[in-house]
Amino acid sequence: MAEKHSAQKLAARTVLHKALSYVEKDPEKNLVKLADKISLFFKGLFPPENFEKMKKVAEDPDNVWHQFALGLIKDLNMNVIEQMLVSLGIDAGYYGTKTVRENREKYKCNIPFIILFDPTSACNLKCKGCWAAEYGHHQSLTNEQMQSIVSQGKELGTHFYMLTGGEPLIRKDDIIELARNNSDCGFVIYTNATLVDQKFCDDMNEVGNIGLALSLEGTEETNDWRRGEGAYKRTLEAMELLHKNKCLFGVSVCYTSKNTDSVTNDEFMDMLIKKGAKYALYFNYMPVGHCAQPELIPSPKQREFMYNWLKKVRNSKTGKPIFVMDFQNDAEYVGGCIAGGRNYFHINSSGDIEPCVFIHFSDSNINTHTLLEALQRPLFMQYYKNQPFNDNHLRPCPMLENPEYLKMMVEKSGAHSSDQLCEESADELCAKCMEFSKAWAPEAERIWASILHKETHTQYYRDTAEGKAQRDACNGNCADCIDKDS
Repeated sequence: MAEKHSAQKLAARTVLHKALSYVEKDPEKNLVKLADKISLFFKGLFPPENFEKMKKVAEDPDNVWHQFALGLIKDLNMNVIEQMLVSLGIDAGYYGTKTVRENREKYKCNIPFIILFDPTSACNLKCKGCWAAEYGHHQSLTNEQMQSIVSQGKELGTHFYMLTGGEPLIRKDDIIELARNNSDCGFVIYTNATLVDQKFCDDMNEVGNIGLALSLEGTEETNDWRRGEGAYKRTLEAMELLHKNKCLFGVSVCYTSKNTDSVTNDEFMDMLIKKGAKYALYFNYMPVGHCAQPELIPSPKQREFMYNWLKKVRNSKTGKPIFVMDFQNDAEYVGGCIAGGRNYFHINSSGDIEPCVFIHFSDSNINTHTLLEALQRPLFMQYYKNQPFNDNHLRPCPMLENPEYLKMMVEKSGAHSSDQLCEESADELCAKCMEFSKAWAPEAERIWASILHKETHTQYYRDTAEGKAQRDACNGNCADCIDKDS
């Protein structure tokens, strides 16, 4: 199987290189031919309807995604396009997904498609409301630990990694080495962009399997209010350097009660596109840590606005040629909360294995447990057996929208606080979310009842033979089922 995999990747590289070189000469004219080439080569690996949609996009110059595809070809280094198509298309998208699904059945637990980890707790900024600002320069993963995480992940089928922090680029030479040694994986780095320089741009294009997500939040005023004076200017300078060097990057946007309008207006989005950003990853402010500011949680009205704006900005005719996703408001497409290993989990710079980058509780560590052992430990099994936390996927999170669940899971699993500076109990954390949770619930129910819902093809524990047998045996009256129904 490994030999077949290698041969297929080599053939893909050859076909893609020739096709991209041809298309690069006249992208507008040759985009349809590229779609045909990709469809022929990947035939049998992915559903036929995927290729049909891709060809329709290629044939329609007025389609926003047609313009997006042309932008990729025009703005990115060809080695990056080739490498990412192989790493994320074949290694992660096909072989990885197959292995992940097989291992979920084999081990009867969550197995993730993505793993997040923090190379270091160190950061050179101190953003308002960010827990990492509290941590200081205390902890870092070794190169051996980072490689072990990736090696173990690949055994499970995980070929996609996101690096958070702290500021990951404090370890940029080590990260380049990690990416170079794992060309069958894709890496996305969340960064404040202050350490991006010419050498790093050259290194990114050489390895080909790294993309950046630069922290940016609207206007200079709204951005620097939270991230510090001069942060906006430095980020734009980094974007210009990355664009000039044809590197792959997008932005990471934390939307708050203070900046929702600024991070969604046309001027902001058009600026991102002009600067060369290819994606914008949005996430709702979470009040994590002792320096958290619950007043920054967007109001229910702002949350509804974000939900509607997301659909508008991605519309194939009236949207923008940039890929936008919102980890909170896109839960309806992935069946609710994806944490606890269902689609991802997080490892902090001390090695604590956490269910979510925003949920700082753990009952395992990379120094004492393998990744598979962590996934089978009580905390992650609580996630596995209780997901989804709400059948209304506009209320996916066990902290922000269903705080009673997080408190219950931490208590039942015996997990401890993994905050690296000062312990925060589940009661303390969830108390900061109660007001929003109660206010958002009726609005989320109103919106959910008014829309059609797509089938996510998600199988939860409750749908498995074991889950059904447990429920049938107790007639829904055991402690777990009562908790689930309450």
